[in-house]
Amino acid sequence: MPARPHDAPDAPQRLATQAIELSVAAPQVVAQRLTRMALAGLNPSTEHHDELVRMGSEKVQAFQESWLAMWAQAWQSQLALAESVARSSLDMLVGRDHPASVLMQVPTEAAEVLSAGLAPLRDKAMDNARRLSVPAGAATASAEAVA
Repeated sequence: MPARPHDAPDAPQRLATQAIELSVAAPQVVAQRLTRMALAGLNPSTEHHDELVRMGSEKVQAFQESWLAMWAQAWQSQLALAESVARSSLDMLVGRDHPASVLMQVPTEAAEVLSAGLAPLRDKAMDNARRLSVPAGAATASAEAVA
């Protein structure tokens, strides 16, 4: 059964890596944002307010991207599995393939779908972890120093 170009043999490994990166980045982002909220107190500045708005809107966007990516990957996986079933059926007629060979492709396709869905969430969490690790006023101060 020939591999498709996007079928990396390491799809489960890529999924595991993304999950680990997300599990490290997400708590960092939560800690940074909770600390900033606590420091802002009852009268948040415009910068703090903007961060809170950004926090909500980026979650909605990341989940929309995630569902779209999973849908698109699931569609591609369904087509690939259908192609494999058709090819396997023909190969079985001439004795070149075993029906179980198609079933061996399912876990890889499932990992591809999950990985596609996790990617936008992981990317956003990693970006936020990097961005929020800079002290609140440091980015502004360094930009002003350059100007």
